[in-house]
Amino acid sequence: MADDAAVSAADIARLAGVRRAAVSNWRRRHDDFPKPVGGTASSPLFSLPEVQAWLRGRGRPFELAPIDEAWQRLRALGDDLDLGARLAAVGEYLAGDSEGPGDPELLALISQLASSEGAAETFEQLCDRFFEAHARRLSTTPTAYADLMVRLTGAKGATVLDPACGFGSLLLAASATRARGQDVDPDTARIAGIRLRLHGADAEVHASDALRADAFADRLADVVLCDPPFNERGWGHEELVGDARWEYGLPPRGESELAWVQHCLAHVKPGGAVAVLMPGAAAGRRSGKRIRANLLRTGALRAVCTLAPGTDLWLLTRPEPGQRAPATVLIADTTAEQVEQVEQVWQDFLADPDTGERIIDVLDDDVDLTPSSRPGGTDSGEAFLAAQRLFGQIGIELPELEPASAEAVHTTVGELVKAGALRITHAPPRTADGDEPVLTTDDVLIGGPPTGHAAADPAAVFAQEGDVVASVTGAVIVHSGAPVRLGPALSRYRVDPELLDAQFLAGCLRAADFPVHSASTRIDARRLKVPRHPLETQRAYGVAFRALADFDRALRQTAEIGRDLVRLGFAALAEGRLKPGGG
Repeated sequence: MADDAAVSAADIARLAGVRRAAVSNWRRRHDDFPKPVGGTASSPLFSLPEVQAWLRGRGRPFELAPIDEAWQRLRALGDDLDLGARLAAVGEYLAGDSEGPGDPELLALISQLASSEGAAETFEQLCDRFFEAHARRLSTTPTAYADLMVRLTGAKGATVLDPACGFGSLLLAASATRARGQDVDPDTARIAGIRLRLHGADAEVHASDALRADAFADRLADVVLCDPPFNERGWGHEELVGDARWEYGLPPRGESELAWVQHCLAHVKPGGAVAVLMPGAAAGRRSGKRIRANLLRTGALRAVCTLAPGTDLWLLTRPEPGQRAPATVLIADTTAEQVEQVEQVWQDFLADPDTGERIIDVLDDDVDLTPSSRPGGTDSGEAFLAAQRLFGQIGIELPELEPASAEAVHTTVGELVKAGALRITHAPPRTADGDEPVLTTDDVLIGGPPTGHAAADPAAVFAQEGDVVASVTGAVIVHSGAPVRLGPALSRYRVDPELLDAQFLAGCLRAADFPVHSASTRIDARRLKVPRHPLETQRAYGVAFRALADFDRALRQTAEIGRDLVRLGFAALAEGRLKPGGG
């Protein structure tokens, strides 16, 4: 492998057999860890030979497997901005559609791997490394969710459409006989089509925006599966007014998800099933209540199940002409269940629809379908107290909390800004290479010092003592110490300490379900609800929030130390360096 080969933190974690957080901790704790040689402040690249030497010095040698050598050669052929196109070219080479990238050694490695492991498996392994390298800006549907959506809709082997297919995860999970997909990014669409063809599907994937340029207009599928982008403002609201797909109402400008739901329904056969992953807020926003009501009245919406905080699964069906609308709908908070158990909840509802909620009762002024707000929804307070008791039994103490006597009255972050209690500033979305220390999203996650670097920039945003710093991933800290520059995807919340407690605000931000599918590099927290409390009460809450954050940090550090301890114990016993004690 060439001496100038570079690896990301994700590559190092995989090659060393550790989690990515461990690599972040190595960088933070060890001054001699190799310095970045490229990449960006938030996604640095390191010299592979230097990393190998550093790991060997700590008893962690590793050798590159052929697939990793192929990946490093592919990555070294050009800039990471064009990596998707180069990956697609390799896929087309494996599929026999092109001559591939102009690197004979890479093609020889690829051919060797394809002979031993198969073309499809070779390409999948390269795709896995591509997803890891771009994990910050790419979002793939979790395998467990994809498999669940396939089972609930009976998509296996059918003609399946995914109008926001990304890299084809849902279509691959469905083993679709005829896979139809669309994605706005040309390289992503190419890769999806190649993956599907290599797995033997009759694949048709188009590179265009499904809402603005529908490649499957007037064509119907047996099943539609979709994991659309969340919170898109520029989805085409103005130009698509009057579109025939809006059978249940014109989607509001801020409700792109309801546009995707209706697009999916317009492309499935009568009686066909639709499964769409949705942000939790879409079940209760007032702006979308008219469309939700129409989906319920016609029987199109059959279930809303919460899979994880901030992520719901909507199950729909296209009503058949003359079919009587059902009287009930399933609204279930299944976050406490294993994903596999959600299928049983759905099957129980199909067997006895009376176990669902009466649609006439849901059609109130709000048409709020949020599962956690329904009777019997999960009470976070009770759940915490139950966990607290469990941890107490094993000798771990959680911060002491107790039931509140009354529900708090709320304001919003936006109202706090208007009142002058808070100012929000977003860091620039990009940085140039340089030597100035920069706080990254990983640093915020682990609560460590800045590990990124960038060139000086007059537009740079700095956090001072007492400022709240939040990342798009939902990590939040209250900064202490000298001013520090914020990297991309970070926002600064500067409070007026006479009106708002920083630790209290940080806790409220961390409790929020920030969108995980959004391609945006900014958090729009202005709609976030914040309890109204006097300053002294805020400070008491802030102490509790900080104690929870400290507890979380201690748990993560303990888990990392424990994993290393177990690894070292196994290695020492196997190598004969240690033996069982006690005689």
